[in-house]
Amino acid sequence: MKNQFIKITSVALFASITIFSCKSAQNNDPSEMPKDISERPADESSQKYDEAQLDKLKASIESMATKEKCTNAEEWAFAPLGTKACGGPVSYIAYPKKNEETILPKIEEYTQKMSDFNKKYSITSDCMMAAEPTGVKCQAEKAVLIYL
Repeated sequence: MKNQFIKITSVALFASITIFSCKSAQNNDPSEMPKDISERPADESSQKYDEAQLDKLKASIESMATKEKCTNAEEWAFAPLGTKACGGPVSYIAYPKKNEETILPKIEEYTQKMSDFNKKYSITSDCMMAAEPTGVKCQAEKAVLIYL
């Protein structure tokens, strides 16, 4: 009887230890849950982050250039925008001459940052020279670059 009591006690003890040790700790506090990847802060030293910053700056420049209506082509000019890894501009952009003091420094900043980006990440390009426009014309109140 004593052996049977020890067996039952041992089984009961083993079962209770097993049950309590396997119990998972549930945490229902949302602040302690893992963050969704879209909510994580951007890695400021990554290529994607730097590229996104370049894209924002380019969008700002394009917005500055296109907010004006083009009614007289003589009031518009163009400038090279960006830089290819092996040299030369990526493209050209038309801008209103009256905004030259604000837009040209932004274009220069973008071009320098793109050059730094190309060096930092060892970017390669096709090395094709972007055709330089010969002028600007107004078409449907938008500035359009002229290529001959």
